[in-house]
Amino acid sequence: MTRLLTLCPAALLAASALGAQHPDSSQTDTLATGVTHTRLVRAAGPWVAHIVRVDRRRAAVSLEQVRANDRLTSRERVTSMVARRTAAGARVLAAVNADFFELSSGANENNVVIDGEWWQGQRVTNSPFDTFDNIHAQFAVDAAGRPLLDRFAFDGWARTARGAFPLIALNALPGGTYEGAALWTARYGATTPRDTSRATTELTLTPAGRRGDTTLFVRRSLSKGGASVIPREGAVLAAYGARTAALDSTADGDTVRVTLAATPWPADRRAKAPQVIIGGWPRLLRDGVNVAARAAADEGTISRNAEARHPRTAVAFSRDSSTLWIVTVDGRSTASAGMTTVELAEFLRGLGAWNALNFDGGGSTAMVLKSRVVNVPSDRTGEREVGNALLLIAR
Repeated sequence: MTRLLTLCPAALLAASALGAQHPDSSQTDTLATGVTHTRLVRAAGPWVAHIVRVDRRRAAVSLEQVRANDRLTSRERVTSMVARRTAAGARVLAAVNADFFELSSGANENNVVIDGEWWQGQRVTNSPFDTFDNIHAQFAVDAAGRPLLDRFAFDGWARTARGAFPLIALNALPGGTYEGAALWTARYGATTPRDTSRATTELTLTPAGRRGDTTLFVRRSLSKGGASVIPREGAVLAAYGARTAALDSTADGDTVRVTLAATPWPADRRAKAPQVIIGGWPRLLRDGVNVAARAAADEGTISRNAEARHPRTAVAFSRDSSTLWIVTVDGRSTASAGMTTVELAEFLRGLGAWNALNFDGGGSTAMVLKSRVVNVPSDRTGEREVGNALLLIAR
């Protein structure tokens, strides 16, 4: 049921936090038990915002990440991702664009964990716009469905009876000069990338079961230079530089034990492994404090993004994690100017958020409800093809 209101509690809080007038109007409808959508219009901005609020104590929902066309390097509209999940039997209540991505390939800049499976892991965020190398803040969901927010770094290891190999990356080719190893799975593609800039040794691994959080493989062959075929159910362990000598010493039939994790990660038993990790840039709220103005120092965020008004997409949750918000703000129009990251942080804090993360914005900003884009994309061509999306799905 849809109702037209002049004021609503969330809107009052947001307006109060921004120290301006009450919103001109808000329209709220119920998407499911414990889940509402509000379209908030405020002439003083001017701003048009869409707010999906989830009461996790009442709502039977889950949060899922979807990669464009279910591939690590691809782009797709959020509406298309929703259509694919709907065709597979999911009841998608809401969806938004998520992490920043490389325009030509669609590859995301941060870690990618989908339904508990590591698709991409990196110790340093892969962004060409960072002023210094670092790991960006990321949104996560643990095994109990609890939202988390931190600068999660990929922490992977491959261990054999002959030694341990720190994994610098998963399904991503690290740059620079380093001594380490990377793991390649079929999520990356049919073959590993060829690396002509340094010595490379690659081991083909076939699966041999699991023990707790460790995946067991058996070493089957060794090759040099890259471009190895990745087994559909197995992996390829690659070593670079001085680390190649250690892989050269392994023998056919050796057991390789692989663990993939994120640090830091909560130590309680419910959070043994992430079910979702999805990146953004930068963190907006930390424990109720607006930290958006520190983004350039903390996460290397370019000032022209943070300090200018743009369309925005964000995710946030309350102090006790019982309430979740997914938000978009229109921009680059006379109806809605967009927000700076500082303004967005204040807006979210006004809703009651305690921790919040900025997702990709500008022409990428899109919120989809009932298979329809409800915000106004700023690109002249309409909804943009993006790298991934965050979906709210009814269980």
